[in-house]
Amino acid sequence: MTTLQRTVGAEVTRVEGREKVTGTALYAYEYQVPDALYGWAVQSTIPRGRVRAVDAGAARTLPGVIAVLDSRNAPRLHPTDDPELAVLQSADVAYRGQIVAAVVADTFETARQAAAALRVEYDVDDHDAELKDGDPRIFVPDTVNGGYPGQTGTGDVEAALAAAPVVLDATYTTPPEHTSAMEPHATIAVWDGDSLTLYNGDQGPWMTAGRVAELFGLPEGAVRIVADHTGGGFGSKAIPRPPTVLAALAARAVGRPVKVAATRQQMFTMVSYRTPTLQRIRLGAERDGRLTAIWHDALQQSSTLSPYCEQTVTPTRVMYAARHRRTTHRLARLDVPTPSWMRAPGEAPGMFALESAMDELAVELGMDPIELRVANEPSVEPETGRPFSSRNLVACLREGAARFGWAGRDPAPGHRREGRWLAGTGVAAGNYPALTWPSTATARAEPGGGFTVRIAAADIGTGARTALTQVAADELGVAIDRVTLDIGRSAYGQAPWAGGSMGLSSWGWAVSKACRALAKRLDEVSGAIPPGGLEERADTAEDVEARREFSRHAYGAQFAEVRVDAITGQVRVDRLLGMFAAGRIINPRTAGSQLHGGMCMGLSMALYENLETDPRFGDFANHDLATYHIAAHADVRDVQAHWLDEDDDELNPMGSKGVGELGIVGTAAAIANAVYHATGVRVRDLPITLERVRAGLPAH
Repeated sequence: MTTLQRTVGAEVTRVEGREKVTGTALYAYEYQVPDALYGWAVQSTIPRGRVRAVDAGAARTLPGVIAVLDSRNAPRLHPTDDPELAVLQSADVAYRGQIVAAVVADTFETARQAAAALRVEYDVDDHDAELKDGDPRIFVPDTVNGGYPGQTGTGDVEAALAAAPVVLDATYTTPPEHTSAMEPHATIAVWDGDSLTLYNGDQGPWMTAGRVAELFGLPEGAVRIVADHTGGGFGSKAIPRPPTVLAALAARAVGRPVKVAATRQQMFTMVSYRTPTLQRIRLGAERDGRLTAIWHDALQQSSTLSPYCEQTVTPTRVMYAARHRRTTHRLARLDVPTPSWMRAPGEAPGMFALESAMDELAVELGMDPIELRVANEPSVEPETGRPFSSRNLVACLREGAARFGWAGRDPAPGHRREGRWLAGTGVAAGNYPALTWPSTATARAEPGGGFTVRIAAADIGTGARTALTQVAADELGVAIDRVTLDIGRSAYGQAPWAGGSMGLSSWGWAVSKACRALAKRLDEVSGAIPPGGLEERADTAEDVEARREFSRHAYGAQFAEVRVDAITGQVRVDRLLGMFAAGRIINPRTAGSQLHGGMCMGLSMALYENLETDPRFGDFANHDLATYHIAAHADVRDVQAHWLDEDDDELNPMGSKGVGELGIVGTAAAIANAVYHATGVRVRDLPITLERVRAGLPAH
């Protein structure tokens, strides 16, 4: 085949861009399904107890009401290892906001009105929704999210800390945070006998189909997910959530298609949020900055339904060399909704604590914080001894410092003042695992000269559809306008979700393999395509399994410049600069967008985002976007993302690592460290509110 100029590495505009800007791109709730009804979830108003009765009399009198469902009459589901998905299977209430009933009606408005007319009576039990250290029920789980061990240790940490010339012992907290994707969770469920089609906002169509099939006792392939476009997810749409299950239950109960869309307020308890953390870090160091001991402990919460534990301390296991080490996750199971994945789960809160502690240690030692990190650069992964496939953290720190203008920085806090504003700069490192999971793909040569590639990937706004088209075009040796990439359908075969920054690495490998096989076959037939076309299928399971043992991670260095009002304590971030090492960048335009977005999300994490837990009622008091604050355009003044040219042949055929979550990791710590440099006030509790800053400022 003719070899064209390669498009991998080029700034290709989104192949679906026209559909997005013209409004023809369909999202889950927008598909035209004949005869569809509307479902509305009724949520518990108590934090713990049992539904005693549901009075549906008034609701049923409303014209257009088709059905009222609760635990007594809802279709039965098969047992599941995720009790959050056992929607309407029990009268028990595990948290405030849990679905306890539902209404199906002929219009959205009628369903909502009828749901408000339901009268639910409860038997109320005592509850506990407050995360507190010292709770006797706290335990150390064997494993945490991602299959990592709950606790690790080498050497004698206590003795090393006792002998260290310099010791830092500090506690940091992060609050609950909500994913708040632009597109609310929405599903249209359509049954055809024992086959189910779900039009779903979805990060992992193939994986969702399998989970839903298990819930309803259906064979493989009986559930079909359609998710051509998904308006963000940040982890919340990676697996089925209660609204999706409710739509399928309601459609089965009434024998007609049912549409369910969660309101913004409902999403704050019906879908996932990031757990709060209470983290204690102890560092022992020599006077020259070399770490002798690292001890990182993280307490977090889950529900009484499921023991989800985020991998908060795992980045500490990778980042810095020290002979004596201990990392521990501790979990409290409370009467709250189950937390789950939110962009960079574990790494985002864990690195805030670690990188804040490293900055504090640098201050104590009188060292430049970059030099402290460089002094503790490991040659192999510290806890396992595995070699790094590539590790360019030091290069990120050096190059980022040069671009940011770090040289000549006065380390003394509170010395730069511009009128009423105190100015400061800060730095933090970041890392994220470079994950790859098995995937399948098909590549087809069409009789008309075009090519069709199919894979059950999901583009949640990341540009995955475009990057995969580039990979396919280059492997086939054709222009990208000859390639049609079909994604978002579970029927296309096994593929992981768009999460864990593993999407492009996993899907791209399968697309590359399928297209290479097709190109080879076309060469064998001298390019002669039969009337039925030619198709090749690829499965990377054996390829992924055969990879050598390496520590595979992407790295970054975050730099922040802030101003702090010396009277009010208000913080303004004037500049963010990130320098990253993430393998080969497939599309600089879309990758840059992802890194910029992650850094903005890190800014939002640092200054604003905070779900306020109300221990009296067991839910979040600020369950809307009027009171749950997220950074806006005016808060993001200058954000720059740069990356190194990194060659790593131990990853996948593209040599790529994920960037979707790397941008957020380290950003909050860089901002907190800059606030300290500006004011001398160390804020260890996120978000960095003006009250917390002002409390440490001298009185005026």
